[in-house]
Amino acid sequence: MNNQDNEKVFQKSQINWFPGHMAKTKREISEKLNLVDIVYEVIDARMPISSKIVDIDELIKNKPKILIVSKYDICDKKETDLLLNIYKERGYSVIPLDLIHGKCDQLINQTNIFMSEINKNRMQKGMKERAARVLIIGAPNVGKSTLINKLVGKKVAGVGNIPGFTKSLSWIRVNKNIELLDTPGILWPKFENQETALILASFSSIKEEVLNIDDLAYFIIRKMKELYPTQLMERYGLDYLDDDIEPIYEMIGKKRGALKKGGVIDYDKVSKIIVLDFRGGFFGNVTFDRLDS
Repeated sequence: MNNQDNEKVFQKSQINWFPGHMAKTKREISEKLNLVDIVYEVIDARMPISSKIVDIDELIKNKPKILIVSKYDICDKKETDLLLNIYKERGYSVIPLDLIHGKCDQLINQTNIFMSEINKNRMQKGMKERAARVLIIGAPNVGKSTLINKLVGKKVAGVGNIPGFTKSLSWIRVNKNIELLDTPGILWPKFENQETALILASFSSIKEEVLNIDDLAYFIIRKMKELYPTQLMERYGLDYLDDDIEPIYEMIGKKRGALKKGGVIDYDKVSKIIVLDFRGGFFGNVTFDRLDS
């Protein structure tokens, strides 16, 4: 790889992605908050720190909140559980979910417990009982739409592996006891830590248009080498991992046939292979956040 390639592949990304619709979504949530009883905050089990909205408490005020941990079936449960225990110690109501094969009974039960208390207060004020009105909120592509479809029992919310798929707030009836207010995924205007931004990007919570794919692939290889070296070697049939990333790129390129004329490594193609493999789950169960993140 020549110096020009080095500059292209291994430059330091500065990722900031806060489209206008996210600011609009926050304003609309504030305007409709008085209609809401309970909040479902959805985070991704593979990045339970990075995917948590940093200013959510300012946004939802003192509403009862359930922290829903999606994609629990494809995370590194040992590492994720360490982080979830911290949330529990802080008083969060935490519910991990497998949205593909599991059930939502625990979530519905906790919702009913919260709403029972709310309805008791309503009746004391001479008001009638009613269904729970639940705001569902989270970063882009953490599984909100999949959760909604699971709760309803059919496809009522569009699902796509694209951040920004949901565009507006909308009410969805789950059953006679629960109504959901779906919201577009939101982030925050500036990432203090670029590691957080790259983790979000790795798991498709930031649009690819704002990224350099080579930077992202480099980051994924670095994190896999640091946290899951065996899984990285198994995916590409590597016998060892070099201390530097560049030789690993070259080995992957040769193993996957990502070559130009004359046997030169096609680094662009290697980057695409790495990112697609990672997002496709071909590295196995991983969690990129750690206690010291």
